[in-house]
Amino acid sequence: MAARPGHIATMSAPSPTRVSKLYVSFGAHVKAGDPLVEFEQPAFDAAAKGADATLAAAEQAQARTQRLADAGVLPRKDAEAAAADLGAARLNAVNAKRARELSTLRSPIDGVVTRLNAVLGASADPAQVMVEVSDPSAVDAILVLSPADASRAKVGDLVQLHAGAAASGAAIATGRVADISAAVDTASRGVPARIEITSGAGAVRIGQTLFGRIAVAEHDKVVMVPLEALVPTGEGFKVFVVDEKGIAQSRPVKIGGRTDHGAWITDGLKPGENIVTQGAYGVDDSTKVETGAKPEAGSRKPEAGSPKPKEKDAKPATASKKP
Repeated sequence: MAARPGHIATMSAPSPTRVSKLYVSFGAHVKAGDPLVEFEQPAFDAAAKGADATLAAAEQAQARTQRLADAGVLPRKDAEAAAADLGAARLNAVNAKRARELSTLRSPIDGVVTRLNAVLGASADPAQVMVEVSDPSAVDAILVLSPADASRAKVGDLVQLHAGAAASGAAIATGRVADISAAVDTASRGVPARIEITSGAGAVRIGQTLFGRIAVAEHDKVVMVPLEALVPTGEGFKVFVVDEKGIAQSRPVKIGGRTDHGAWITDGLKPGENIVTQGAYGVDDSTKVETGAKPEAGSRKPEAGSPKPKEKDAKPATASKKP
């Protein structure tokens, strides 16, 4: 989980300094304007006062030079140089004032402290992020897809999100694909996809590990069988179909997609046929078996390889050898 772009703020020291005070801890809830980290003040105060003094002197010098130039006592270029010096002094004064304001980092948004690198008494550098604040009400899930799966998914596809690194239990949130990266991440060798959460946002946390299933297509009246019913052959898979007399016969099938629990059969099996689902590896042709429930055909969603949306378990026939 990560904060949505535009709903996260990172702050650093305005110049090399030291941390003198901490107002928050990691995970703290803050409001816009709340102080987060304070740096040593004397250096910023002195710089601001020095810049103000320089600005006052530059204003007087520019006014005097301009007056003498208008009277013809000094050349015009001296007046122009004095005006340039005044502009630089004003810029330095503005920067010094801004640095003094930033000597105490304040949250620009309502949110939660999601990173805190400041240590009391430690040095701070402008290149180092001291504190980060994220809006927990605007978070996205980042799924890493294989290049093949990324080519099948598209913006707008529905997504089911599960807690952890696998699809265990019911989905805790749902969303849609908001963006799919055009480049492969060099670290994971996968393609990042940003998922905008549409429901269940209160059940997820920033930094939480999630497993997602993306529904890439929808087909009506498909046959789903449990993976235990599939028996590998040399070039594909087969299932054992049980006739009305309880005799099992092997039949090759074609698979259109699969989940962690079931497979979508596109050819070789009709709705209502009984199949062996328990002990299929040990069944031979013409084996007498006991039949159970019949498979159901219905609307099923074939999925991208990983991550995949969770499928409702199909109810195929079950069978086992008679003792």
